[in-house]
Amino acid sequence: MTVRAGNRVLLDGVSFQAPTGAVTGIVGPNGSGKTTLLRALVRATPLSAGRIVLDGHDLRIQNRRWIARRVAEVGQRSEPDASLRIVDEVSLGGIAENGVLRSGGAAFDHRVADALDAVDLSHRAFDRLSTLSGGELQRVALARALAQGASHVLLDEPTNHLDIRHRLEIISLLRRIAPTVVVVLHDLELAAQVCDRVVVLQRGVVVGAGRPSEVFQPRLLDAVYDVTTRVTATPDGLTRLFFSLPSTPPALCPAPRTKESA
Repeated sequence: MTVRAGNRVLLDGVSFQAPTGAVTGIVGPNGSGKTTLLRALVRATPLSAGRIVLDGHDLRIQNRRWIARRVAEVGQRSEPDASLRIVDEVSLGGIAENGVLRSGGAAFDHRVADALDAVDLSHRAFDRLSTLSGGELQRVALARALAQGASHVLLDEPTNHLDIRHRLEIISLLRRIAPTVVVVLHDLELAAQVCDRVVVLQRGVVVGAGRPSEVFQPRLLDAVYDVTTRVTATPDGLTRLFFSLPSTPPALCPAPRTKESA
């Protein structure tokens, strides 16, 4: 797929697969096109060339209702109606499936209850969104995606604003949230731990794709991120990545002026 904005090429011939039953990570430096790619996958950003195929269906000929029933999206920033209660917002995940919110809006069906429990917000279900922190709002957005019951979920930095415990809890949800998950992550070590496949973007181009252990190699990461990378494996098989700034010779100071050179 290719995406342009005026004369700028944001994505240039990007092609990859996100297999069912797998977590696919999208990584790359700031400005590499990660969020643009996610938006293109739900037709929020139009393609200049190429196509997106979902379970054999070309998304160019599908309406937004068809897409919404199959794809849930969780962005970096959630700005829901602050006057709503948590349970109301999570229940909105059922609109794509049911067409309209069920009577009462705040009814606890099993899916909504399970979603709230999964993100540890059951005890605050009837609190207003205006009372929540940024991290709590992110968990509400994830609960809404869970309640939607979509077969594909796209997440843009889902652990932003979360403390360590809730970060780990959200990561543990990735394999339960939907059969097919595509997630943008900045933390490469986290991506190595939770993703089955990764796609590395640089300036809108795919420069690496495959299993994290195959892709996250110093030669590639050093070139993409302009760092020096060291890769090790722990006894339990986890990949550890260590980064440092590349060594450069110190800048030369100008020689002091002397009477002879003055």
